[in-house]
Amino acid sequence: MRAFLLRRLGFSFISLFGATFIVFSLSRISSDPINLYASPEGYGRTPEQINALKKKLGLDKPFFVQYAIWAANVAQGDMGRSLIGDRPVTKVIKEKLNNTIQLAVAGWLVATFVGIPLGVLSAIKRGTIWDYIGRSLALFGQAIPNFWFAILGVLIFSVWFEVLPSGFKGEGFSIKHFIMPTIVVATASMAGYLRMTRSSMLEVLDSEFVKLARAKGVTNRMVIWKHVFRNALIQPITISTLLLAGLLNGTLVAEAVFAWPGLGRAMLEAVRANDFPVLMAGVLIFVIIYIVFSLIADLLYAVVDPRIRYS
Repeated sequence: MRAFLLRRLGFSFISLFGATFIVFSLSRISSDPINLYASPEGYGRTPEQINALKKKLGLDKPFFVQYAIWAANVAQGDMGRSLIGDRPVTKVIKEKLNNTIQLAVAGWLVATFVGIPLGVLSAIKRGTIWDYIGRSLALFGQAIPNFWFAILGVLIFSVWFEVLPSGFKGEGFSIKHFIMPTIVVATASMAGYLRMTRSSMLEVLDSEFVKLARAKGVTNRMVIWKHVFRNALIQPITISTLLLAGLLNGTLVAEAVFAWPGLGRAMLEAVRANDFPVLMAGVLIFVIIYIVFSLIADLLYAVVDPRIRYS
């Protein structure tokens, strides 16, 4: 287990380096960063002032040295200053990340507590109308684009019926502000839970020990919930961490459509404004989230299923 953890940590650092290095390179390839800093209201554009600003920001150094300086500053908690408003990037991240976490966790809870029961119902009612309904929900949940689903929800519930707000408004918000964004975020994950739970349940239902339990006269309810359900939950439980990581990294569409003040929307605005300090910080946060939750998912395999061992 120790060797496995060390190996995974090594690959995690390589992934973290690769992702940040690529985004850092793109921020330099797209345009010269000095053009974003040297505004007429600030230093102006005379050669002497531009050279002084380059020296101050470290842009006069080679590219690899710039990346090393950025990585060293990040390790100390300094992610630079945003070009929009000249605010510390860490402050921007703290303000936005909490809203993204709230929306992602709400979507994950809805997907988990709706998708898994629907998958169980679809499996034990195989070939019935309930099975067809479950499979149809899974199909449409994974096929419908999130942005179209979100816009359709705004059109129906905000424009036509006027029962739900079309987006985030003000500092305080009620449960109504969560309903449509949460459903949009949870739809694809719920469909994934449903399909995986149904497949796992059907696989266990056709196994030999279930047939033996039925032959011994065990009631159908006992077979389903004690033998089948417990064994079928191994895969959904272990991928739940990856789904949560995906939701934390994938709320951009819901945040953009519903004007949700989260990190995904902040990164979208950073892309539009070429605010690469905020963009780099957002990519770093998302990569760390996915790496950590991937490691947790690997460890859960061994915890949930005692037959799995890492040597």
